[in-house]
Amino acid sequence: MAIIAIPSSSTMFPMPQQVLRQNREVVVPEEIGRARMLTLNRPNHLNYVSREVTLTLGQNFEKYEKDDNGDFVIIKGAGRTFSAGGDLHSFYEGRNTRDSCLEGVYRMYWLCYHIHTYKKPHIALVHGMSVGGGASLMVPMKFSVVTEKAFSSTPETNIGFHPDCGFSYMLPRLPGRLGEYLGLTGEKLRGKEVVAAGLATHFVPSQKLFQLEKRLLNIKSGDEDTIRSVINEFSSNIHIDERSILNKLSIINECFSKDSVEEIIESFEAESSRKGNDWIMPVLKSLKKASPTALKITLRSIREGRTQTISECLRKEFRISMNIQRTIISGDFYEGIRAQIIDKDKSPKWNPSTLDKVHDDQLDLIFKPFEDDDLELQIPIKEEEYRYK
Repeated sequence: MAIIAIPSSSTMFPMPQQVLRQNREVVVPEEIGRARMLTLNRPNHLNYVSREVTLTLGQNFEKYEKDDNGDFVIIKGAGRTFSAGGDLHSFYEGRNTRDSCLEGVYRMYWLCYHIHTYKKPHIALVHGMSVGGGASLMVPMKFSVVTEKAFSSTPETNIGFHPDCGFSYMLPRLPGRLGEYLGLTGEKLRGKEVVAAGLATHFVPSQKLFQLEKRLLNIKSGDEDTIRSVINEFSSNIHIDERSILNKLSIINECFSKDSVEEIIESFEAESSRKGNDWIMPVLKSLKKASPTALKITLRSIREGRTQTISECLRKEFRISMNIQRTIISGDFYEGIRAQIIDKDKSPKWNPSTLDKVHDDQLDLIFKPFEDDDLELQIPIKEEEYRYK
């Protein structure tokens, strides 16, 4: 999830004038007819989700939900990408100060809860990268539109972290054991695969995306059937390439249903030796390079998420995230950021270095409720209406 520069002059969407004025706002809010538009506006930084972005999104989503003149919300990214996820530099810079990112993390999880339980239709228009926390602004939307240039992944285990922002709820609700596969390996799904997997609702060719946006902005109400009908006019049928990972679900289900990470890898290795399974080797290599601690946390979190509500998952994920940042059992998160985006040597030194050295009693420390109940994520426990059930 390295943060790299992309020329701001090359954009997928024509940007409003306030965006063109030196990109002053990290999120550009617009009120157009009955629509409310939010544009993630840091294209030179892959529209990463900083504390300021989270605060601004949260304030506007709340405002628009109460706005009698606004019937639905659209979110998109300026430039060539939707969002690369969290601002990892800020986490690394605060690594020596306890809970330096507490406020930002807390706000992000509240935002995720609000999106999952939002009372008006919301639409994500996604072109380019939608990764990690950035994907949490796409997947739970009532309508999420992707193009052939879109790709999505949850690569957190590669930096010593875990799929959060509601992904321990969403991943186990994908077909079979695809959620475990995506969460552990960080593999990408592209374009139509994102829709076929259930992580988006519609596929629209990129050349039609701006026209779709214009049509949506002219809708006179927030009627879901009307919105769906407009999107359907521009969307294409889904045909998955025979080489797609989604056509390998029988192998994925067999291997990633095992009880432990060690057993999953052993089973996956056995499958890799069979004819036609050359695709497994690079995935296996990536899996073995991930943080052993993060892999075990991720598998347990996704498995628990199968029977948890969105509120329970977010509260659990908040505990995990804060305890990882506090280096309760490992400093892998900061080591992963160092290796990926600070020094960029791509050679993290995980501690513990192997799966057999990560024990269940250590994991219990990461998952257990805080001693101070006031630190828990204070979101409603009662399950509301949202797309994933």
